Amino acid sequence: MRQRVHVWVSGRVQGVYFRGTAKAQAMELGLAGWARNRADGGVELLAEGPPERIAQFLAWCRSGPPLARVDECRVVEERPLGDCVGFEVRRSR
Repeated sequence: MRQRVHVWVSGRVQGVYFRGTAKAQAMELGLAGWARNRADGGVELLAEGPPERIAQFLAWCRSGPPLARVDECRVVEERPLGDCVGFEVRRSR
């Protein structure tokens, strides 16, 4: 069974290595997806994998790396598509 989540994180989440650390966390958990900065100062992420590992990733997203300050973490579940391979840091949107 697989789960897919789309996540929007706001707060002090740019310039604190949020995306790079998210990639490391996702790779360690065996998740596929991506992370990118948003023009509004937030970070947007997409992750797909086993539900228990998605739960661990979301727990990390709610706090982020040491220099981050997460004010809000909005999560939307989506239908798993299996269209992502690995986890990448994408260009800002």
